[in-house]
Amino acid sequence: MASVLSYESLVHAVAGAVGSVTAMTVFFPLDTARLRLQVDEKRKSKTTHAVLLEIIKEEGLLAPYRGWFPVISSLCCSNFVYFYTFNSLKAVWVKGQRSSTGKDLVVGFVAGVVNVLLTTPLWVVNTRLKLQGAKFRNEDIIPTNYKGIIDAFHQIIRDEGVLALWNGTFPSLLLVFNPAIQFMFYEGLKRQLLKKRMKLSSLDVFLIGAVAKAVATTVTYPMQTVQSILRFGRHRLNPENRTLGSLRNVLYLLHQRVKRFGIMGLYKGLEAKLLQTVLTAALMFLVYEKLTAATFTVMGLKSTHKH
Repeated sequence: MASVLSYESLVHAVAGAVGSVTAMTVFFPLDTARLRLQVDEKRKSKTTHAVLLEIIKEEGLLAPYRGWFPVISSLCCSNFVYFYTFNSLKAVWVKGQRSSTGKDLVVGFVAGVVNVLLTTPLWVVNTRLKLQGAKFRNEDIIPTNYKGIIDAFHQIIRDEGVLALWNGTFPSLLLVFNPAIQFMFYEGLKRQLLKKRMKLSSLDVFLIGAVAKAVATTVTYPMQTVQSILRFGRHRLNPENRTLGSLRNVLYLLHQRVKRFGIMGLYKGLEAKLLQTVLTAALMFLVYEKLTAATFTVMGLKSTHKH
């Protein structure tokens, strides 16, 4: 129990949250482009920069940063929960032994499930806020009018019921493999590099963070598209019973997408997503590693995790 409530887990959680917020803020416009490409099927522009230029031209210079605060709040909570759970479980399970790729994957998966169940309502609200006021090409999308995070929660519960806050939970649970795959590759690459040298440079950390995220994103991207559509939940064409995004709905949406756009329709917005997540993850891991190392040095503690 002590290791679950340990100071070390807290340091990892705070460093993970700060790292992700810093990185997301820097690359936020890329995420805006990705979300538009996923949800607004009738948008003709295929490339990230073309979509961003269109958004700026039609909706103003700050439009790529629309919904920044709710996203950052959700990300902060989400990463705090994820890093705290991941490092607590690792401390309990590994207990001074050497960590292995299999253990990292299992711990990453469990941490991801805990994270999804606790933070999905935040992500549903911020997907809605991020797309509010957007000029859609698809006329089947019902516009929203929320005054902020609290008002969005209130309106969704009032109009769609409490379970609507967990829209897209099923694909989100499947997507737990994304951070699990990412952490498995990240920890594995880190172990390999540490065999060859004593210490990793900032560039090493940045690069292995980027590679780990690129692999995880490409493998799980079609499910992310379905997740965005279900969370947004404002399409008039949605199948019945979309509440938790059952397997039937996920398969229905994947099938519709392939039928209308071919197999590449599943990867619409991948370029923007890869650019954003790879750079974001790399920068996040860099800030995370530096912050944890600096905090442990200042506090005169040594990290007990063996890699």
